[in-house]
Amino acid sequence: MTTVSVLCDIACHLGEGPTYDPASNTLFWFDIREKKLLEKRMPDGDVTVHDLPFMASALAVIDDRRQLIVGETGLHVRDVETGALTLHTPVEADNARTRSNDSRVHPCGALWFGTMSKTEEKGAGAIYWYFRGEVRTLYPGIGIPNSICFSGDGRIAYFTDTAVNLLMRVACDPSTGLPMGEPAVFHDQRRDIGGIDGSVVDAEGVLWNARWGAGSLDAYSPDGKRIRSVAIPARQSSCPAFVGPTADRIAVTSAWQGYDDAARRRDPEAGKTFLVELPVKGRFDPPVAL
Repeated sequence: MTTVSVLCDIACHLGEGPTYDPASNTLFWFDIREKKLLEKRMPDGDVTVHDLPFMASALAVIDDRRQLIVGETGLHVRDVETGALTLHTPVEADNARTRSNDSRVHPCGALWFGTMSKTEEKGAGAIYWYFRGEVRTLYPGIGIPNSICFSGDGRIAYFTDTAVNLLMRVACDPSTGLPMGEPAVFHDQRRDIGGIDGSVVDAEGVLWNARWGAGSLDAYSPDGKRIRSVAIPARQSSCPAFVGPTADRIAVTSAWQGYDDAARRRDPEAGKTFLVELPVKGRFDPPVAL
């Protein structure tokens, strides 16, 4: 049996980047447009909203005292206790036109993260790799980087440019998280409703994708077949994360970006964060390797 409920009723302008920290049983996510970091102790804790000095979109755990925040000027270390932010690695810091978007930690501790135009200009962003102080550009000319995720053994990476709407798959070096060879199409979304947004891969190799514009959480088998869809009660569903002590549930963020008052009335749950309870064998991202 599958149930979907509201986990947080704060309506984010652009809810994105949910990350669950199993050590503290806490879910973190962002409202990119409003420069907010939201924090909720699972399952019933209050939500704390932290103001940020810049747009940010993703978080990775470093250790029990520090987090790495992916923001519009690069990678920032955040002190968990005080919230203090320190720029660690500048990335596109001199480009006011771009901001960060999707990101995920590879099983080896490397970080893939994307940038994009704040106005969604085609080809203005890129997908980067970060590992132990080094940054490399993996895929330039990206419009809206999304769906960055990895198989549990680190041998496969997935990503997309939502502006193109092809979910790509590429072999990876499990020891470094660097791609090996050319990407190939894993799933073609161009003829279906909605856009490929954030994704995670469970312990069985099933990829779970939030489909923007369709209000759906879709599951894909390792051979690229859509095997399940769960309705999300907000049309602009944006990104999933496995949550709970055994990673057996999925949190899904959403957005009301681009809506006028009438559109918000038609989609009253837009921007809220949801909890999907269903039989799933999820897994947690490792700490990022600074």
